[in-house]
Amino acid sequence: MSQSRHLIIFILLLPLFAIPFSGCGVAKQARQVSNLAKCDFRIQSVQNVNLAGVELQYIHSISDLGMGDVARILAGFTGPTFPLSLQLNLEGRNPNPEEAGLNRLEWILFIDDIQMTSGLLDKPFMIPALSSSTIPMEVGLDLKQVLSGKSANAMLNFCMNLTGTGSTPTRFKIKLKPTMVIAGSALTYPGYITVHTTYTSK
Repeated sequence: MSQSRHLIIFILLLPLFAIPFSGCGVAKQARQVSNLAKCDFRIQSVQNVNLAGVELQYIHSISDLGMGDVARILAGFTGPTFPLSLQLNLEGRNPNPEEAGLNRLEWILFIDDIQMTSGLLDKPFMIPALSSSTIPMEVGLDLKQVLSGKSANAMLNFCMNLTGTGSTPTRFKIKLKPTMVIAGSALTYPGYITVHTTYTSK
């Protein structure tokens, strides 16, 4: 099912979901949910890229790594796991005259078309009316698992590309499944919203 069809179904479900409840608060929650379905999302930036305890954010080339950094990276590569962590900043743009909201967000991260990891942002979040807001998402994964068979140098180059200092631009994609709570009952978006590094043109 296409993303646009998911969106139509989601919006059509909202009035039916709110019928058993009454009150201004519930009506406001339903509007926030409907507004969220009309928002645009993009991956704004990547920060705090850390490989095996080595901060790569301000490393401009592999030659900038100190001996201690190289030793930690090699130790990570030869160890049972090769941990990579980063902060992915997801920006939501709300074109509606009222705020949009969600209660939790399931996500799946792809980098260069490889499914890297998934997670859950389990806290409420609001996007102001006619404005944008950034959702910081903490990502952690084991490079040995997702890039099985690659050399240490290949994995390091992969991480350098994440910071924007490598030779190859990194293609990010994230799939989102938001959940909203109306009068104590959860409504989860059918399917996934697919987000790239730019807003979808209207």
